Amino acid sequence: MDSIESLRKQIDALNFEILELLTKRAQLVKSIGIEKRNQGLKSYDPVREYQQIKSIISKNSGLFSDDSLTKIFLEIFAASKQVQNNSLSDLIVSKSIRKESPRIELGKGIAIFSGCEPMVFAGPCSIENHSQMEAVCAFLSGLGIKCLRAGAFKPRTSPYTFQGLGEEGLKILKDCGERFGMILVSEAVSEATFATVADYCDVIQIGSRNMFNYELLKMAGSQSKPILLKRHFSATIEEFIYSAEYIAGSGNENVILCERGIRTFEPSTRNTLDLSAVPLLKMQTCLPVIVDLSHSTGRKDIISSMAKASLAAGADGVMVEVHPEPRTALSDSNQQLDFSEFESFLKKCFQTF
Repeated sequence: MDSIESLRKQIDALNFEILELLTKRAQLVKSIGIEKRNQGLKSYDPVREYQQIKSIISKNSGLFSDDSLTKIFLEIFAASKQVQNNSLSDLIVSKSIRKESPRIELGKGIAIFSGCEPMVFAGPCSIENHSQMEAVCAFLSGLGIKCLRAGAFKPRTSPYTFQGLGEEGLKILKDCGERFGMILVSEAVSEATFATVADYCDVIQIGSRNMFNYELLKMAGSQSKPILLKRHFSATIEEFIYSAEYIAGSGNENVILCERGIRTFEPSTRNTLDLSAVPLLKMQTCLPVIVDLSHSTGRKDIISSMAKASLAAGADGVMVEVHPEPRTALSDSNQQLDFSEFESFLKKCFQTF
């Protein structure tokens, strides 16, 4: 008969074998979780879990009770689900991979990074004509605003509303913006428009509607210009982070995340500004986070309050729409600030302007 010590050594060896098998199982579970996310499937499948328990019990030799086996494997399943949930920590954009926030050079000696002075991205919803953009650039640059945002390609809900001036608008943006030494930001709405926007702008915006356009995200990752990525109005924070990973994983880690509100049942605002996203994104990623105040609220009377709340939550900057005559704007007239309103906004929310 084997001695107690000999039996214990056999148990120790089996413990290591079990650990090795559990590790292999966890690696498989993790791979399945990644593939499920890529296919848009839920990671937890209670039917599959029940089937596994049922199959395991059918092989029970009787040494363990069915109840004991169920408890043991439910604990293994729970640990496996934790492995799937922790997979965000393995991403390039994860804070656990890159402890320090990257310094993203926007151009002209301007950079944005976590912990910097809050950045203000401002400008009209749409580029309408040369005189409009010249007036906006002169006004904003006179206040010390460095980042000019304006849309040349405008994805709109209705096909009958103003769709933007396209490349002609980008020419106007570049002419006016460069004369006033501003960083130019505009949206690429498709793979076909991406290269055109990149030719004219310092920062390329991927809008809310395209956050799930993975081919466009990979294209954004194939070049080095900073990408301002907006959260989709129905995206979870995890999905938002994975969209950023598409860009970073394709080679471009110069990504700025933009919270712009999510769609809920509340009709008082255009969207519901999810300010909890700001600290959560900063906890889980190394990327700077800004808040689009105009598209989230869709109104001007609460924009200063939401700006203060955004900065208090840890946002690295805000985006605001500014127009010389909002009442005559060709798009989003209700949410754009006129010049006097924007000056008042800066005084209320920022000490540096």
